[in-house]
Amino acid sequence: MDARFTEEQQEMRRTLRELTTKRCTPDDVKAATRTPAGHDPALWGSLGADLGLPGLALPESEGGVGASVTELALAVEELGRVLAPTPLFATCGLAAPLIAALGAAEQRAALLPKIAAGQLTAALAVPGTGLATALGLVADNAGDWAGGGRAGGVQATRQDTGWRLYGQAEQVLDGHGAGLLLVAAHTGGFARSRTLLFLVRADAPGLVRTRQTALDETRPQARVELRDVPGELLGGADADVSAALAATGDTAATLLAAEAVGAADRALERTVEYVKEREQFGRPVGSFQAVKHRLSDVYVQVQAARSAAYYAAWAAGVQGGERIGGLALAQALEALRTAAAEAVQLHGGIGFTWEHDAHLYLKRATGDELLFGPVHLLRARAAQAAGVFARPAEVSA
Repeated sequence: MDARFTEEQQEMRRTLRELTTKRCTPDDVKAATRTPAGHDPALWGSLGADLGLPGLALPESEGGVGASVTELALAVEELGRVLAPTPLFATCGLAAPLIAALGAAEQRAALLPKIAAGQLTAALAVPGTGLATALGLVADNAGDWAGGGRAGGVQATRQDTGWRLYGQAEQVLDGHGAGLLLVAAHTGGFARSRTLLFLVRADAPGLVRTRQTALDETRPQARVELRDVPGELLGGADADVSAALAATGDTAATLLAAEAVGAADRALERTVEYVKEREQFGRPVGSFQAVKHRLSDVYVQVQAARSAAYYAAWAAGVQGGERIGGLALAQALEALRTAAAEAVQLHGGIGFTWEHDAHLYLKRATGDELLFGPVHLLRARAAQAAGVFARPAEVSA
């Protein structure tokens, strides 16, 4: 493994750092989250049409750049520093990999070039609050997280006119404005129940999407209701959806880890800048040994999380590489939670006001752990998958 970044990777980081510094100030971020789209369309246009970020990890044959997960992780790390609200993760971290893995040739040809060009956004809709389970991050996703064929979840039935979907999905990231929904639904009834993925267009009749109030406004969520909605089966009925979701979950966790590292690093930087200026007892707060120790501990956590995220990104791009995205995500979320909490406390009285910028990072840390964690379950799942607690006979078998 060569841990050095190429000149092209460094240039991409510099370009993104320059763009986000100018156009993603805390005030810009807050204003963008309160628009109907939940993000700045002009910024998304720059990221897509000008920089080609949506197609970064897509193959050239599908209209993408043909880069690896590492390049995409570096990009989302820079976006994470400023908590830029964009549909990049929902589209390219969740939906696009599933379309690339399971979609028929004509589906890939029709959808992926538009996604790569930033012309089409997509979202993954799973029933209830089971996104982390569906992605195999906190539990085995071979269970009944999508309804189990019983009432509830999303059900799909085959009719003369094609597939029809009925049900509801909560906490759909960027689901209120996505041009395409990738819906996980059960078919076959209780006796032969299985989960398949369906493509649902934004203008499909019977589709109702409502933006929900979320703790973290920079990661908008929606409730999706499907009332006899027409859907197109992704791939074939024999697709291994559980395996594809688990593989996508590992990549998504890697991207989230890199994003959280960027956010934690920036939260630490802002805190260090502040304690150098704020004075108490006639001297800067940052000169006190206790403060230095606290911030040193945060620095060590952030750097360890960065190393884990980079290694997970490298492993994701290696054929047959380890799936350690969940572990990297656990470490990164822990680092972000610590960095955000210290930012609030060391900013003093002003840091405890809900309107202070430090709370953007605190809400991102809490919101991501609610959606994709918690941390102890991420680690427990990784240990289970690695057979850490298996008996010797089970390991040898």
